[in-house]
Amino acid sequence: MNSGSKHGNNRDGSPPKQAAEQPSLALVRHELRVPIDHILSYCETLQEDASTPSACRDELRRIHAAARRLLGLIAEHFDEESIALQKPDFRQIGHDLRTPVNHIVGYAEMLVEEAENVGCPWVVPNLRRIASEARQWLALMERHLLGLKDECRFSREGEQVAAEDSAVAPVSLEKPAEKRLSGRVLVVDDDLANRQMLARRLRRQGLTVSLASSGEAALGKARQSSYDLILLDMVMPGMDGDEVLAKLKSDTALASIPVIMISALDQEDRIARCVEMGAEDYIAKPFNPVFLRARIKACLEQKRLREQETSFLRRIQEEKRRTDELLHVILPREVAAELRSTSTVRPKRFSKVGVLFCDIVGFAAYSYGKTPEEIVVHLQTLVESFENIAERHGLEKIKTIGDCFMAVAGLCSPSDNPAIDAVRCGLDMIDAVRVHPAGWQVRVGVNVGPVVAGVVGRKKYQYDVWGDTVNLAARLEQAGEPGAVCVTAALWPELAKCFDGYCKGRFLIKGHGELELYVVARVKEAMHQAG
Repeated sequence: MNSGSKHGNNRDGSPPKQAAEQPSLALVRHELRVPIDHILSYCETLQEDASTPSACRDELRRIHAAARRLLGLIAEHFDEESIALQKPDFRQIGHDLRTPVNHIVGYAEMLVEEAENVGCPWVVPNLRRIASEARQWLALMERHLLGLKDECRFSREGEQVAAEDSAVAPVSLEKPAEKRLSGRVLVVDDDLANRQMLARRLRRQGLTVSLASSGEAALGKARQSSYDLILLDMVMPGMDGDEVLAKLKSDTALASIPVIMISALDQEDRIARCVEMGAEDYIAKPFNPVFLRARIKACLEQKRLREQETSFLRRIQEEKRRTDELLHVILPREVAAELRSTSTVRPKRFSKVGVLFCDIVGFAAYSYGKTPEEIVVHLQTLVESFENIAERHGLEKIKTIGDCFMAVAGLCSPSDNPAIDAVRCGLDMIDAVRVHPAGWQVRVGVNVGPVVAGVVGRKKYQYDVWGDTVNLAARLEQAGEPGAVCVTAALWPELAKCFDGYCKGRFLIKGHGELELYVVARVKEAMHQAG
């Protein structure tokens, strides 16, 4: 039985009739019954055939029941008296008529696949005829409803073309060689048969399927379990698909789940609204198995790509955080920020900076006969202690050179008196060494003056300071006494009000000739109490 052409001609090739020229309802009922009678005939033939596999008989009974239900709906909705006495809801009529057709097409297509899989090809032609007749009937029904109510358009052009093409071509089948899908899918439909058919098809493609018969149940399941995709019926009693979609997309925990809307109705305004609300796609009933698989596959792949992208972004952010932490370990915070923003660090001159050198006395002799692990462990604990002390006094660690620790005051952070801050830091370092398990002693040298600071080179960045102030501080540490801080006579007047100390005498300092040096022994008692 042929349907109209893609250009809208009638089944005999003549132009379509206008609304006033539509056939009588008796003729409409007759035309609509003919394909259903064919379906019943094919179905009964298969049921009566002893060679029909037993696994197919349950679905054949369902097809038969759906066809009988269609006959009842035709008599109910295309009746002269009911149409004359009440204003019919043509959209609802279309929905009611499509539901049994969806069942017929769905079960017939699944039976074709099952029959071929179990080696019963002789039942396939009749099954294909059943599906073809159902699709033709769908196009015929839509044309007659359109004639009864022009302003209500039930048919989507794409679905009509697919239905008409199926009259001359066999039902499209999924290729057995196609890769199986994977993922968790929630099917939401108030019609039990629709849920079961769709679930069976999806499970055979490799998907894990859960079912919900209402919008409320769907939201509950979505909150309790994780899903890769939701197939959501648009028309349901109670909470319909639009409302369920809105609640899903407004919930931050559920908003990322892709949703494909499904419906037997062609409501372009509602479909567009659902897409605007965040639905990924729309699939019309009855399902074309090839389109259904393709759209589900595309949706699942898009979700995986989004998850990969989110994972990559998290990894990038984590790597950036680690890089920032590493930069802050290597460089002062302000210098690290400049390097990130400009990819370079401009050298700067500072007029008054306190420079501290702290060196372990007799470290070479101590290391002789010790294991590398023991040496490094003791050095590690000592340097960590020095870092904490320097931070407490506002000094910036510059570097360690072997067993020597170098820090500065008043460089990256402001200091009211860099000399006092550096000497206090040195004395606390000496106290820390006294309780260290290695039994070491340290010398500390402090000097204050102008320096130049910056980064040189492009590999293994290191922030450093240069100038005569730095060189003299290193010489003072070497000339100092164990357990004390050594400074110049020029600096001592600035420190005398806060610290106890004494003149060590005059010493020859490389690059400076003879200098009078002072030893700072401790913080004055009054300063201790004030601190």
